[in-house]
Amino acid sequence: MRTRDADKEKLVIEKATEQIVKDGLQGFSMNKLAKACNISVATLYIYYKDKDDLIIQLGTQIGGRFFSTAIKDFSADMSFKDGLWKQWENRAAFAIANPIEVKCFEAMKHTPYADAIMKSGLLHDFKELLDGFMKNAIRNNELIELPLDVFWSIAYGPLYTLLNFHREGKSLGNKPFSLTQDKMKQAFEPVIKALTP
Repeated sequence: MRTRDADKEKLVIEKATEQIVKDGLQGFSMNKLAKACNISVATLYIYYKDKDDLIIQLGTQIGGRFFSTAIKDFSADMSFKDGLWKQWENRAAFAIANPIEVKCFEAMKHTPYADAIMKSGLLHDFKELLDGFMKNAIRNNELIELPLDVFWSIAYGPLYTLLNFHREGKSLGNKPFSLTQDKMKQAFEPVIKALTP
């Protein structure tokens, strides 16, 4: 029986991420991946049961790294303003440092794979932490109560718009754009005003 090779496994993850970003999940195949890695298709099956297993493991790995970054120096007991700002800082840091992984995860997010990816323990813990943070903020009269999708749109929508501009290197009207702390703060202040009583 052939053994796992950590370097090959790392290459497979890297090339799978790139392929999903380039071709989407519909265009992703084990044959194309094996060719990109210069390995046999049989080698891929040392690491993964099938294509679905590879996609779920990849999504779980990216999600785990993202959520680990998002909770760095964050706690449910923080004031709403400080905690949300920490989320903005952490999410921006991850997205800027890992643009390909973020695009790959986005491609998976609204597919049948998302449920399997979101069932991992770390992702569950992250959701619990954010839920506690929001409940504390509402209880402390620092946050108005909103449906989760409305809250998310207001709380994070502006950040992700800025991150998209940054990734593309341009904003509206094709003007050059690079995300700075000052631009984040300019967007953050109206968000706080909109979400606080």
